[in-house]
Amino acid sequence: MNIIRYRGIFLSVSALLVFASIACLLIFGFRPAIDFTGGTLWQVRISNQSQAVSEQGIRDVLANTGGVESPVVYKELTSDSFLIKTQPLSEADHQRLSGVLKNSFSSVEEMQFQSIGPTIGEQLRSRAIWAGILVLLGISLYIAFSFRKISHPVASWKYGIATLIALFHDAIIPMGILAILGKTHGIEIDTNFVVAILVIIGFSVHDTIVVFDRIRENLLVHRAGKQPFDFTVNESIVQTMARSINTSLTLVLMLVALLIFGPANLRVFTGVLLVGTIFGTYSSIFIASPLLTLWHKFDIKK
Repeated sequence: MNIIRYRGIFLSVSALLVFASIACLLIFGFRPAIDFTGGTLWQVRISNQSQAVSEQGIRDVLANTGGVESPVVYKELTSDSFLIKTQPLSEADHQRLSGVLKNSFSSVEEMQFQSIGPTIGEQLRSRAIWAGILVLLGISLYIAFSFRKISHPVASWKYGIATLIALFHDAIIPMGILAILGKTHGIEIDTNFVVAILVIIGFSVHDTIVVFDRIRENLLVHRAGKQPFDFTVNESIVQTMARSINTSLTLVLMLVALLIFGPANLRVFTGVLLVGTIFGTYSSIFIASPLLTLWHKFDIKK
Protein backbone atom coordinates (compact mmCIF):
# COMPACT_ATOMS: atom_id res chain seq x y z
CA MET A 1 0.00 0.00 0.00
CA ASN A 2 1.71 3.16 -1.23
CA ILE A 3 -0.01 6.05 0.55
CA ILE A 4 2.79 8.55 -0.06
CA ARG A 5 2.40 8.10 -3.81
CA TYR A 6 -1.07 9.70 -3.64
CA ARG A 7 -0.20 12.41 -1.12
CA GLY A 8 -1.09 15.11 -3.64
CA ILE A 9 -4.70 13.94 -3.70
CA PHE A 10 -4.99 13.68 0.08
CA LEU A 11 -3.38 17.07 0.70
CA SER A 12 -5.48 18.74 -2.00
CA VAL A 13 -8.74 17.40 -0.54
CA SER A 14 -7.74 18.56 2.93
CA ALA A 15 -6.66 21.98 1.67
CA LEU A 16 -10.03 22.37 -0.06
CA LEU A 17 -11.90 21.47 3.15
CA VAL A 18 -9.75 23.83 5.23
CA PHE A 19 -10.24 26.79 2.88
CA ALA A 20 -13.98 26.09 2.69
CA SER A 21 -14.17 26.00 6.52
CA ILE A 22 -12.24 29.27 6.82
CA ALA A 23 -14.57 30.86 4.26
CA CYS A 24 -17.62 29.72 6.26
CA LEU A 25 -16.15 31.16 9.44
CA LEU A 26 -15.43 34.50 7.76
CA ILE A 27 -18.84 34.69 6.07
CA PHE A 28 -21.15 33.25 8.75
CA GLY A 29 -19.12 33.33 11.96
CA PHE A 30 -20.30 31.62 15.13
CA ARG A 31 -23.50 32.02 17.09
CA PRO A 32 -22.11 32.36 20.63
CA ALA A 33 -24.22 30.97 23.46
CA ILE A 34 -24.89 32.75 26.72
CA ASP A 35 -21.61 31.36 28.12
CA PHE A 36 -19.80 33.95 25.98
CA THR A 37 -22.35 36.72 25.52
CA GLY A 38 -24.18 36.63 28.84
CA GLY A 39 -27.80 35.59 29.22
CA THR A 40 -30.20 33.29 31.03
CA LEU A 41 -30.55 29.51 30.96
CA TRP A 42 -33.95 28.31 32.15
CA GLN A 43 -34.98 24.65 32.41
CA VAL A 44 -38.65 23.84 32.86
CA ARG A 45 -40.85 20.76 32.61
CA ILE A 46 -44.07 21.69 30.82
CA SER A 47 -47.20 19.67 30.08
CA ASN A 48 -50.54 20.53 28.56
CA GLN A 49 -53.86 18.70 28.83
CA SER A 50 -55.29 19.73 25.46
CA GLN A 51 -52.28 19.10 23.19
CA ALA A 52 -48.61 18.13 23.22
CA VAL A 53 -46.12 20.86 24.05
CA SER A 54 -43.61 21.67 21.31
CA GLU A 55 -40.48 23.77 21.19
CA GLN A 56 -42.11 26.12 18.70
CA GLY A 57 -45.14 26.49 20.95
CA ILE A 58 -43.02 27.61 23.92
CA ARG A 59 -41.02 29.89 21.63
CA ASP A 60 -44.19 31.57 20.36
CA VAL A 61 -45.54 32.10 23.88
CA LEU A 62 -42.31 33.67 25.11
CA ALA A 63 -41.90 35.89 22.05
CA ASN A 64 -45.51 36.97 21.44
CA THR A 65 -46.94 37.02 24.96
CA GLY A 66 -43.81 37.44 27.07
CA GLY A 67 -42.01 39.90 24.80
CA VAL A 68 -38.74 37.93 24.82
CA GLU A 69 -36.55 38.66 21.83
CA SER A 70 -35.35 35.56 19.88
CA PRO A 71 -35.69 32.90 22.60
CA VAL A 72 -33.90 29.60 21.96
CA VAL A 73 -35.83 26.50 23.05
CA TYR A 74 -34.92 22.83 22.67
CA LYS A 75 -36.12 19.69 24.35
CA GLU A 76 -34.08 17.72 26.88
CA LEU A 77 -35.07 14.12 26.24
CA THR A 78 -33.50 12.49 29.28
CA SER A 79 -35.49 14.59 31.76
CA ASP A 80 -38.49 15.32 29.51
CA SER A 81 -37.99 19.03 29.99
CA PHE A 82 -37.21 22.12 27.91
CA LEU A 83 -34.11 24.30 27.97
CA ILE A 84 -34.79 27.98 27.30
CA LYS A 85 -32.02 30.46 26.49
CA THR A 86 -32.73 34.18 26.45
CA GLN A 87 -31.05 37.52 26.96
CA PRO A 88 -30.25 38.37 30.63
CA LEU A 89 -33.43 38.40 32.71
CA SER A 90 -33.99 40.15 36.01
CA GLU A 91 -35.81 38.42 38.83
CA ALA A 92 -38.89 40.52 38.04
CA ASP A 93 -38.80 39.33 34.39
CA HIS A 94 -38.25 35.77 35.64
CA GLN A 95 -41.39 35.87 37.73
CA ARG A 96 -43.39 37.58 34.99
CA LEU A 97 -42.42 35.03 32.34
CA SER A 98 -43.05 32.20 34.77
CA GLY A 99 -46.59 33.50 35.11
CA VAL A 100 -46.92 33.75 31.32
CA LEU A 101 -45.96 30.09 30.93
CA LYS A 102 -48.32 28.98 33.71
CA ASN A 103 -51.20 30.86 32.06
CA SER A 104 -50.45 29.25 28.68
CA PHE A 105 -49.86 25.65 29.77
CA SER A 106 -51.51 23.29 32.22
CA SER A 107 -48.42 22.44 34.28
CA VAL A 108 -45.07 24.25 34.56
CA GLU A 109 -42.31 22.94 36.85
CA GLU A 110 -39.11 24.99 37.09
CA MET A 111 -35.95 22.84 37.35
CA GLN A 112 -33.20 25.46 37.14
CA PHE A 113 -32.71 29.15 36.42
CA GLN A 114 -29.28 30.73 36.04
CA SER A 115 -27.94 33.95 34.56
CA ILE A 116 -24.46 34.79 33.26
CA GLY A 117 -23.36 38.41 33.00
CA PRO A 118 -21.62 39.75 29.86
CA THR A 119 -18.40 40.39 31.81
CA ILE A 120 -18.11 36.74 32.80
CA GLY A 121 -18.83 35.76 29.19
CA GLU A 122 -16.00 37.95 27.94
CA GLN A 123 -13.60 36.40 30.46
CA LEU A 124 -14.60 32.89 29.36
CA ARG A 125 -14.01 33.79 25.70
CA SER A 126 -10.58 35.24 26.45
CA ARG A 127 -9.52 32.27 28.55
CA ALA A 128 -10.72 29.82 25.89
CA ILE A 129 -8.54 31.53 23.26
CA TRP A 130 -5.49 31.53 25.52
CA ALA A 131 -6.07 27.88 26.42
CA GLY A 132 -5.98 26.92 22.74
CA ILE A 133 -2.84 28.96 22.05
CA LEU A 134 -0.93 27.54 25.03
CA VAL A 135 -1.95 23.96 24.18
CA LEU A 136 -0.70 24.29 20.59
CA LEU A 137 2.54 25.94 21.71
CA GLY A 138 3.20 23.26 24.32
CA ILE A 139 2.52 20.45 21.84
CA SER A 140 4.88 21.85 19.19
CA LEU A 141 7.69 22.34 21.72
CA TYR A 142 7.22 18.85 23.12
CA ILE A 143 7.37 17.19 19.71
CA ALA A 144 10.40 19.20 18.62
CA PHE A 145 12.20 18.13 21.82
CA SER A 146 11.11 14.48 21.57
CA PHE A 147 12.39 14.11 18.00
CA ARG A 148 15.65 16.00 18.52
CA LYS A 149 17.73 12.82 17.92
CA ILE A 150 16.55 12.41 14.34
CA SER A 151 17.43 15.72 12.73
CA HIS A 152 18.21 13.93 9.45
CA PRO A 153 16.82 13.87 6.81
CA VAL A 154 14.11 16.17 8.26
CA ALA A 155 14.84 18.58 11.10
CA SER A 156 13.13 17.75 14.40
CA TRP A 157 11.26 21.07 14.59
CA LYS A 158 9.54 20.25 11.29
CA TYR A 159 7.78 17.34 12.99
CA GLY A 160 6.25 19.92 15.33
CA ILE A 161 5.15 22.16 12.45
CA ALA A 162 3.62 19.20 10.58
CA THR A 163 1.71 18.28 13.74
CA LEU A 164 0.41 21.83 14.15
CA ILE A 165 -0.81 21.86 10.55
CA ALA A 166 -2.61 18.57 11.11
CA LEU A 167 -4.15 19.88 14.36
CA PHE A 168 -5.30 23.05 12.61
CA HIS A 169 -6.89 20.87 9.93
CA ASP A 170 -8.69 18.75 12.57
CA ALA A 171 -10.00 21.76 14.51
CA ILE A 172 -10.96 24.13 11.69
CA ILE A 173 -13.22 21.67 9.82
CA PRO A 174 -15.63 21.11 12.77
CA MET A 175 -15.59 24.90 13.28
CA GLY A 176 -16.63 25.45 9.66
CA ILE A 177 -19.43 22.90 9.98
CA LEU A 178 -20.71 24.62 13.14
CA ALA A 179 -20.60 28.00 11.38
CA ILE A 180 -22.87 26.58 8.66
CA LEU A 181 -25.20 24.96 11.22
CA GLY A 182 -25.31 28.20 13.20
CA LYS A 183 -26.50 30.02 10.09
CA THR A 184 -28.98 27.39 8.92
CA HIS A 185 -30.21 25.83 12.19
CA GLY A 186 -29.28 28.36 14.87
CA ILE A 187 -26.74 26.07 16.56
CA GLU A 188 -24.80 27.97 19.24
CA ILE A 189 -21.32 27.38 20.62
CA ASP A 190 -20.64 27.34 24.35
CA THR A 191 -17.85 26.27 26.68
CA ASN A 192 -18.54 22.62 25.79
CA PHE A 193 -17.46 23.47 22.24
CA VAL A 194 -14.11 24.74 23.54
CA VAL A 195 -13.66 21.55 25.56
CA ALA A 196 -14.50 19.47 22.48
CA ILE A 197 -11.88 21.26 20.36
CA LEU A 198 -9.21 20.72 23.03
CA VAL A 199 -10.16 17.03 23.28
CA ILE A 200 -9.90 16.73 19.48
CA ILE A 201 -6.44 18.31 19.57
CA GLY A 202 -5.34 15.90 22.30
CA PHE A 203 -6.68 12.85 20.46
CA SER A 204 -5.23 13.94 17.12
CA VAL A 205 -1.75 14.68 18.45
CA HIS A 206 -1.72 11.30 20.20
CA ASP A 207 -2.54 9.55 16.93
CA THR A 208 0.04 11.61 15.01
CA ILE A 209 2.80 10.95 17.52
CA VAL A 210 2.21 7.19 17.21
CA VAL A 211 2.98 7.42 13.48
CA PHE A 212 5.90 9.82 13.98
CA ASP A 213 7.36 7.57 16.66
CA ARG A 214 7.31 4.62 14.27
CA ILE A 215 9.02 6.82 11.65
CA ARG A 216 11.70 7.63 14.22
CA GLU A 217 12.24 3.96 15.02
CA ASN A 218 12.47 2.98 11.36
CA LEU A 219 14.88 5.82 10.63
CA LEU A 220 17.19 4.62 13.38
CA VAL A 221 16.93 1.00 12.18
CA HIS A 222 17.54 1.76 8.51
CA ARG A 223 20.07 4.54 9.01
CA ALA A 224 22.96 2.31 7.88
CA GLY A 225 21.15 1.16 4.76
CA LYS A 226 20.22 4.71 3.70
CA GLN A 227 16.64 3.70 2.91
CA PRO A 228 14.71 6.41 1.00
CA PHE A 229 12.78 8.70 3.33
CA ASP A 230 9.52 8.31 1.39
CA PHE A 231 9.74 4.53 1.72
CA THR A 232 10.42 4.76 5.48
CA VAL A 233 7.46 7.07 6.05
CA ASN A 234 5.11 4.92 3.98
CA GLU A 235 6.29 1.79 5.80
CA SER A 236 5.64 3.46 9.16
CA ILE A 237 2.12 4.55 8.13
CA VAL A 238 1.20 1.04 6.99
CA GLN A 239 2.54 -0.46 10.22
CA THR A 240 0.42 1.84 12.41
CA MET A 241 -2.69 2.27 10.24
CA ALA A 242 -4.65 -0.68 11.63
CA ARG A 243 -3.99 0.43 15.20
CA SER A 244 -5.09 4.01 14.48
CA ILE A 245 -8.28 2.98 12.69
CA ASN A 246 -9.28 0.39 15.31
CA THR A 247 -8.69 2.84 18.17
CA SER A 248 -10.70 5.56 16.45
CA LEU A 249 -13.52 3.19 15.50
CA THR A 250 -14.23 2.28 19.12
CA LEU A 251 -14.47 5.97 19.99
CA VAL A 252 -16.64 6.71 16.95
CA LEU A 253 -19.13 3.98 17.92
CA MET A 254 -19.40 5.35 21.44
CA LEU A 255 -19.91 8.92 20.16
CA VAL A 256 -22.60 7.82 17.69
CA ALA A 257 -24.49 6.11 20.52
CA LEU A 258 -24.13 9.22 22.69
CA LEU A 259 -25.28 11.43 19.81
CA ILE A 260 -28.44 9.36 19.33
CA PHE A 261 -29.37 8.54 22.92
CA GLY A 262 -27.53 11.24 24.91
CA PRO A 263 -28.94 14.46 26.38
CA ALA A 264 -29.81 17.32 24.04
CA ASN A 265 -27.47 19.82 25.67
CA LEU A 266 -24.49 17.58 24.79
CA ARG A 267 -25.35 16.98 21.14
CA VAL A 268 -23.16 19.80 19.82
CA PHE A 269 -20.30 18.64 22.04
CA THR A 270 -20.71 15.03 20.87
CA GLY A 271 -21.08 16.00 17.22
CA VAL A 272 -17.93 18.11 17.27
CA LEU A 273 -16.01 15.25 18.90
CA LEU A 274 -17.32 12.80 16.31
CA VAL A 275 -16.28 14.94 13.34
CA GLY A 276 -12.94 15.79 14.95
CA THR A 277 -12.18 12.14 15.70
CA ILE A 278 -12.79 11.11 12.10
CA PHE A 279 -10.68 13.90 10.64
CA GLY A 280 -8.03 13.45 13.35
CA THR A 281 -7.56 9.84 12.30
CA TYR A 282 -7.46 10.91 8.66
CA SER A 283 -4.87 13.64 9.27
CA SER A 284 -2.48 11.43 11.25
CA ILE A 285 -2.30 9.02 8.32
CA PHE A 286 -2.84 11.12 5.21
CA ILE A 287 -1.74 14.65 6.22
CA ALA A 288 0.99 14.88 8.87
CA SER A 289 3.35 12.19 7.56
CA PRO A 290 2.97 13.05 3.84
CA LEU A 291 3.77 16.66 4.76
CA LEU A 292 7.15 15.49 6.06
CA THR A 293 7.98 13.82 2.74
CA LEU A 294 6.83 16.89 0.82
CA TRP A 295 9.04 19.08 3.01
CA HIS A 296 11.94 16.70 2.47
CA LYS A 297 11.58 16.89 -1.32
CA PHE A 298 11.44 20.68 -1.14
CA ASP A 299 14.67 20.75 0.89
CA ILE A 300 16.39 18.52 -1.67
CA LYS A 301 15.37 20.75 -4.58
CA LYS A 302 16.45 23.85 -2.70
